[in-house]
Amino acid sequence: MNERALVLAGGGVAGIAWLLGLVETLRAEGVDLTAPDLILGTSAGACVGAQLATGQLAAAVAMQEREDTAEIYVDVDLQAFLAEIAELAKGAADEAELMRRYGKAALAHPTVGEAARKVAVAARLPSQTWPDQPLRLTAVEAASGALVVFDRESGVPLVDAVTASCAVPLVWPPATIGDKRYLDGGTRSFTNADLATGYRRVLIAIPTAANPLLDQKLAVELERLDDARTLVVQVDAEAAAAIGPNPLDPARRKSALAAGRRQGGIVCDDVRAFWR
Repeated sequence: MNERALVLAGGGVAGIAWLLGLVETLRAEGVDLTAPDLILGTSAGACVGAQLATGQLAAAVAMQEREDTAEIYVDVDLQAFLAEIAELAKGAADEAELMRRYGKAALAHPTVGEAARKVAVAARLPSQTWPDQPLRLTAVEAASGALVVFDRESGVPLVDAVTASCAVPLVWPPATIGDKRYLDGGTRSFTNADLATGYRRVLIAIPTAANPLLDQKLAVELERLDDARTLVVQVDAEAAAAIGPNPLDPARRKSALAAGRRQGGIVCDDVRAFWR
């Protein structure tokens, strides 16, 4: 059985900043999350997972502190978005059918161009080569609804894998890889924590405020981890306010980074005891 897995969940541009602030503070306090036996990333967590696994924590943090950014602003109300997703889910027979519904809706929805979106995602990655460290990034194949997990053995460039994992349906264009289109891994689950089965300790960092859908999915995934010890670190009320109602707003990066740093200090002792 492997030892430690770090699961990084979805949460938009502000979620990326919060995760980086959290990890940076923990590392400064002697709790290094950057080199576990596995990093499993979904959406925002895929970006941060790639940044950590390629040794680019400092560079990634510096990006959040700059005024200039390659990020594309999109006006999204998270609660309204979740309500729209819930409406699509009504009556779906199973997860595969639900994913296909999301895929069909995403393929038909007008968004920014796919090329422009890929440029924005690529700008997040100071290093764009798959690392030697085990890194797995989740996505959903739009036509079949199947979960896909990209790693260095997949034959897919790192930028393409991260772009696919971040292709939020109804917000960003499905990502093209070969002859297939892919949706955000968060379409299946914000965390996809059940994919860390086989690890003794699983630390799950969630840059999204608690909500019924997330809580329900996470509870099921934690049960699937069997005898693994788990620790969940999630944005608190103050961090949620710093992130604001639109986690895709690049203007929230600095406040979200500061919130992650603050929470890193709060949870440091608990994480240290768990991680070591």
